[in-house]
Amino acid sequence: MKALVKDKPQVGLWMQERTVPEIGPEDVLIKVRKTGICGTDIHIWNWDEWAARTVPVGLITGHEFAGEIVAMGAQVTGLHIGQRCSGEGHLIGKLSRQSRAGKFHLDPATRGIGVNEPGAFAEFLRLPAFNVVPLPDVIDDEIGAILDPLGNAVHTALSFDLVGEDVLITGAGPIGIMAAAVARHVGARHVVITDVNQMRLDLAAEVADVTPVNVVHEDLKEVQNRLKIVQGFDVGMEMSGNQQALDQMIDSLVMGGRIAMLGIPPGKSPVDWSRIVFKAITIKGVYGREIFETWYKMIAMLENGLQVRKVITHRFNVADFEAGFGVMASGASGKVVLDWG
Repeated sequence: MKALVKDKPQVGLWMQERTVPEIGPEDVLIKVRKTGICGTDIHIWNWDEWAARTVPVGLITGHEFAGEIVAMGAQVTGLHIGQRCSGEGHLIGKLSRQSRAGKFHLDPATRGIGVNEPGAFAEFLRLPAFNVVPLPDVIDDEIGAILDPLGNAVHTALSFDLVGEDVLITGAGPIGIMAAAVARHVGARHVVITDVNQMRLDLAAEVADVTPVNVVHEDLKEVQNRLKIVQGFDVGMEMSGNQQALDQMIDSLVMGGRIAMLGIPPGKSPVDWSRIVFKAITIKGVYGREIFETWYKMIAMLENGLQVRKVITHRFNVADFEAGFGVMASGASGKVVLDWG
């Protein structure tokens, strides 16, 4: 089979021929149809410090996918050949207190496909049947291929009650944009999203009914006044990993405000904890998706009218994967989808 492999400890990925994986009794074999390129994949492509210490050379990368089950292990039940699916890319352990309590997303033994284990940038993917998420007919392969990042957005957005609340999102990358769409879908009053990338702010306004703010040219306080947000934002979602953005968010929240943090700051960042304490702010770190509650809720919302397709701005055949990675790395895109057909 064809696969994109981190074959050398340097910038890039390489298309190679690999053996179709053999499945165990509790696994399925998935024929991959479409894959999404993630920010994590860009780190692996660039072979930055994180990738060099995390990803084994020779690994098939990629973790956002949709496809079809073409083979099943002898002990697999509840699925069938020909079933369309996506899947949870976090492979959990079964021995931790968290897993045994059903809090699978908190298992400390978690390993990721395309990061620690062979991934989805290939014609075929082996996946534990436990991780398979069947796709209803209303969710096509293109949307199925971005359910992983949409799940990050849903997990972040649903961390706190948003009904009637004023929401500030810092970082208009694809996940931030999708979180904004989710916030509006579930009943937030105002959703303001900030960034310095005007293209992505314009995209956010296309995807959802939000107020985009370019903090280079606009004053967030003036935007608050215009929207009649008197005391400050009720809920913040930090998606940028930028220290200045987090500082601005803390300043802009009401007393007792709540922050869900998905963005990862580089290295160590200075934090003025006194401001957080005196404003009685709650901060929740968000990692991945709640397995499988997030999947259930995002599929239900997609069936109920949540629209995120416009966040996909570029589509490439996998033969043109280098162009896809180039567009994604440029910052001049939303989600980029590769077609393995």
